[in-house]
Amino acid sequence: MIPKVSVENSIDPLYLEYFKELKALGFLGDIEYSYAARLAVGVDNSVYQQLPQGVLLPRCIKDIQLAVELANKPHYAKITFAPRGGGTGTNGQSLTPGITMDMSKHMRAYSDLDVENRTVHVEPGVIKDYLNKEIKSYGLFFSPELSTSNRATFGGMISTDASGQGSLKYGKTSRHVLEIDMVLNDGSLVTFKPYSGEALKQKMSQTDFEGNIYRTVYAIATEKHDEIFAHFPDLNRFLTGYDLKHVYDIETDTLDLSRIVCGSEGTLGFIVGAKLDLTVIPTYRALVNIKYDSFNSALRHAPTLVEAQALSVETVDSKVLNLAKKDIVWYSVKDLITEVPGIEMAGINIVEFAGTDAEEEETKLKALTAVLDKELKNGKKLGIIGYQVCTDLRDVLSVYAMRKKAVGLLGNAEGDAKPIAFTEDTVVPPKNLADYIVEFRKLLDDNNLRYGMFGHVDSGVLHVRPALDMCDPEQEKTLRKISDKVVELTAKYGGIMWGEHGRGYRSEYGPKFFGDLFVELRKVKAAFDPTNRINPGKICTPFGNDEAKLVSVDATKRGFYDRQIPIQVRHSFREALSCNGNGLCFSFDTSSPMCPTYKYLGNRIQSPKGRATLMREWLRQLELAGVNVLAQEKIQQSQGFSIVNFAQRCINTLKDKPGFTEEVKEALECCLACKACKSQCPIKVDVPDFRARFFNLYYGRYLRPVGDIMAKTIETSAPLMSKAPRLFNTVNKLTPVKYLVKHTLGFTDVPMLSYPNLSTLLKDTCVEYFDFDKAKNYTAEEIKNFIILVQDAFTSSYDAPVVADFVRLATKMGKRVLLLPIKPNGKVQHIRGYLREFAKSAASTAEFFNQVFKLHIPMIGIDPAMTLCYRDEYVKLLGDARGSFEILMCEEWLLKNKDLLAHKELKDKNFYLLAHCTQKTMKPSTHADWQQIFKAAGLNLTPIPVGCCGMAGLYGHTSSREETSKSIYNQNWAPVFKKYDIHSCLVTGYSCREQVKRMENETVLHPLQVLLKHLDDKL
Repeated sequence: MIPKVSVENSIDPLYLEYFKELKALGFLGDIEYSYAARLAVGVDNSVYQQLPQGVLLPRCIKDIQLAVELANKPHYAKITFAPRGGGTGTNGQSLTPGITMDMSKHMRAYSDLDVENRTVHVEPGVIKDYLNKEIKSYGLFFSPELSTSNRATFGGMISTDASGQGSLKYGKTSRHVLEIDMVLNDGSLVTFKPYSGEALKQKMSQTDFEGNIYRTVYAIATEKHDEIFAHFPDLNRFLTGYDLKHVYDIETDTLDLSRIVCGSEGTLGFIVGAKLDLTVIPTYRALVNIKYDSFNSALRHAPTLVEAQALSVETVDSKVLNLAKKDIVWYSVKDLITEVPGIEMAGINIVEFAGTDAEEEETKLKALTAVLDKELKNGKKLGIIGYQVCTDLRDVLSVYAMRKKAVGLLGNAEGDAKPIAFTEDTVVPPKNLADYIVEFRKLLDDNNLRYGMFGHVDSGVLHVRPALDMCDPEQEKTLRKISDKVVELTAKYGGIMWGEHGRGYRSEYGPKFFGDLFVELRKVKAAFDPTNRINPGKICTPFGNDEAKLVSVDATKRGFYDRQIPIQVRHSFREALSCNGNGLCFSFDTSSPMCPTYKYLGNRIQSPKGRATLMREWLRQLELAGVNVLAQEKIQQSQGFSIVNFAQRCINTLKDKPGFTEEVKEALECCLACKACKSQCPIKVDVPDFRARFFNLYYGRYLRPVGDIMAKTIETSAPLMSKAPRLFNTVNKLTPVKYLVKHTLGFTDVPMLSYPNLSTLLKDTCVEYFDFDKAKNYTAEEIKNFIILVQDAFTSSYDAPVVADFVRLATKMGKRVLLLPIKPNGKVQHIRGYLREFAKSAASTAEFFNQVFKLHIPMIGIDPAMTLCYRDEYVKLLGDARGSFEILMCEEWLLKNKDLLAHKELKDKNFYLLAHCTQKTMKPSTHADWQQIFKAAGLNLTPIPVGCCGMAGLYGHTSSREETSKSIYNQNWAPVFKKYDIHSCLVTGYSCREQVKRMENETVLHPLQVLLKHLDDKL
């Protein structure tokens, strides 16, 4: 069995003392210093890993001031901080060995929206896309765009002066920041905004901490003005961090310290709020997706496209395109970026026209397409092989969703070497970009590196991510070598090393780039943070403190820890080890199926990224303890019941104190196993997979909850109980039984068995019970008329009317239905980590299904989660031994046979589809399929984008998760039924229908039931 894993004495006692005193002083936010909490913020979207001493999650400005003021006591002089937002930085800006000040959980409010003047005030934890969603009805949005906009916070965007697509017109974040509220190093709260004249003199005359900052920056900006303008390149993506070029306007004698803070990467103080300038939403948007025979052609054509006065010109290379084609995101753009017959599409440029004057933008669009048509007729001399125009807003957004996801998709490349961010935001004048990239590519090719490229060619920014295996120490050296060479190359072409994603651990290149001006940056740092306690080592060190050191590209990386895990284990647990920290699982959007527990709890631990990070560390700790995880799994697969083993597990359960293993268990138990992460995550992090493996190992050391025994056998016990549903339902309704079930088995709201049961409901149908010997003798002509209904224990036992109605529907469509006996699917066993039992169930069921499949009769399953298990968990577990059997989901079969649905026009009746989250993510055509089916029947169906219902099989019936389950429902599904008539809402998942029944006391229909009623003229 596995050993107990407990990481002790890893926190400096001084920090523990600080945390306890801070809480006693009335800190209202969260103070977390468990190993799990620290690990969750010990990584970002960079290659680095740095374990902090703890995490502070303030609720208000006073919390931050309290934390800073306490730290200013001489006793706590060694304590340091680093502010953190969404944790999407690619260069480790928010990583720290001190305290992480995480603003993203509680400080998420916006206020003072002024529609007329187009301004709003935000707290640092407000997410960009959330704000834009909230103010969309006013025709306004915050315009700087970035690929991480659905989880990037304004505090982080300001700290990195973020920008992205459209920056040629909209500029960077700093252009839209009017004021910044900041808690300084002395605990004072200040507001930075433009000051001139008497107001500026007043600021500089102050004798306090703030006054010294104004005097220092004003002196540098005026005395070094000419040197600053001569040294800093004149680029759209101007220098981020201590922006001395834009902090002072010499003509108006105006000083705006907010421009110093923008891009300062949390090194000057704590951003606690900002007043933002908003932009009018374009009423016209159109994209021209131009295809090329080579990426070089795309790059060299880009300057011409910029001259078309477009909003933006984005580029994507063939590497990214090919990765996108393997991802769920391609389903939404495959008709917008079609292949050119006979020619490889090796790159695309995405040109957007947007504005409030449709006629003007259309004129620009037509002018560009006329040029493109001419070039295509000239024999593709420029490498153009075709283009497509899309003007529908949904299509425009779909293309950009694909482009945004490209950041994460690169991390899903095959093999141990992954494209990684470390030289990915260089910027050069656009006219130099193609030549620059030629040399850049030669550098990578000479080092035999694979790489992907995408970016903003209109601004001269190209994201280049070379593929390296950071578990290989030699390739880590290559990272340093390439990094140094790129610095030299960028300087050669008149650019800068950090045009978009900031410096972080690349700060060591600052002195060389800035030259003599680097001293001035150090003076700025000294004015704001003389004791070097706010994100120390990033950007620069305080002037006068020569002992302080800059962080380095060579800092400790995730690969250093991962390489301590044997390569066989890394490959086996790829779903956890491959997480690159891109943070797409932090999306705020409740209509997205991605990780419902994170959306509800707002806890970084309870996200696919957090869970993967914990699992990686747990595997490393087991290896340090001398445990071969794969060997242990094999032992448990073959190990039968043993009195000695049982006794030892009893002792461990009673005597072991909570440790890191318990923290991992809590994180994984909270997961609903909805599998949205597997398809929504660009890296395909599959939490349910390694969750099951963890539980399998965990319960090899400890006793299982009694309720797990019931869960293990539910697929065999439920069909037996359904033979006498009234008896068991009566017993289950008894108060003493409910109490016993809840407090002994750990289950609540146990569902009622269907009454009448399935066998009774099928009596008036033409269903035939499957007889293998009889079926083998069917003629080819007879087989055409048959279908086989594959039962699952849950729908047949607890929602029998759906099964019976499917039989009736298929019969109405002219089919004879063979009802297959229930064979255990095993999904519940897999979820609870009964991997030995699941293997037996899967092997037995697969063998049976393969025999049935040889009859060449379509096999159909009703519940999507159970049916998809045969395509996912069975394939992963059994491999080739799974066989070739195919079980269709009911909509897949209906779609193939939609011509058999009698077309009847139905007016003034609309239905709304709420599909199962696993179904939507693993089968992205789900909504479109059902719409086609309903259209064929003459019915209107509108898909409703909605997240998880919170039930997820037995999860919602587990007493310890009841509150979470109901809260997730209230967050995601309850608002739908306030907007739409619940009787018109159709639900495909059994567990979802069960959750609605529990929460709304209403029975919702499966789509197939509406089709049946329609054909029966009973709607």
